[in-house]
Amino acid sequence: MSANQALAPLATMARVLGVSESGYHAWRRRPPSARAQRDVALRVLIRAAHARSYGTYGAPRLREELRATGHCVGQKRIARLLRIEGLAGVAKRRGPARTRRLTPEAAPAPDLVRRDFRATAPDQLWVADITYVPTAAGFLYLAVVLDVFSRRVIGWAMRDTLHATVVLDALEMAAVQRRPASVVHHSDQGAQYRAFAFGQRCRALGVRPSMGSRGDAYDNAMAESFFSTLECECLARHRFPSHTDARMVLFHYIEGWYNPHRRHSALGHLSPIAFEARHAVPSQAA
Repeated sequence: MSANQALAPLATMARVLGVSESGYHAWRRRPPSARAQRDVALRVLIRAAHARSYGTYGAPRLREELRATGHCVGQKRIARLLRIEGLAGVAKRRGPARTRRLTPEAAPAPDLVRRDFRATAPDQLWVADITYVPTAAGFLYLAVVLDVFSRRVIGWAMRDTLHATVVLDALEMAAVQRRPASVVHHSDQGAQYRAFAFGQRCRALGVRPSMGSRGDAYDNAMAESFFSTLECECLARHRFPSHTDARMVLFHYIEGWYNPHRRHSALGHLSPIAFEARHAVPSQAA
């Protein structure tokens, strides 16, 4: 009401709105309610948590983030305060599935997964794929290997050219980090995964290669889902002047954010590293 007092006398406005002048003054003197004061404090926490997520979290993940710090707040309340702050999370953009053109380098491995992306422990099933990152200096190619159990990126590599070396580098990183006794490595039928050098290295490491059907993104849905997340949370929000800039941002996203901190609804709203830590098998006492 006070914002309009320059346009109309208080008595006139009170009569039009059906309130008394004394009631208006009492309302002006009334201290903020406990809920309003709590909202002010929550807005500070929400702004900080949203910033820590690099602006990616919406109300569902912010609820879990606040809960982890001892603040139990309803999702609808968080959504309301986000709107007041002018903030929002990012949503995946659904687009056409990417496909890979085949080359006659080698016959594809059999599909050992058949869209059953489940694992009861780490290093039972890995999924892998390649995507391209546009920069002002041309495309940079990113290959990743994820552990299905925790969604953790356990191997990744970047190259300026789309050769088999990029998937070999990602495989080597995963093997060095995890040292699996027996694991299925599932990918699409891209030429890089069908390269003879890749198949030979899998055999040397005791890794069993598996490939989905030709041109069907659902046969490698978990890897495709990771790239969709990467696109909306990272790539779509940056413009890279050079390959070096892209490498730095991707490194920070994977190792500084996604693996240690990004919450997944499929993991009980834990990050991949936290999920693995919670489900770690205790060592046997000698």
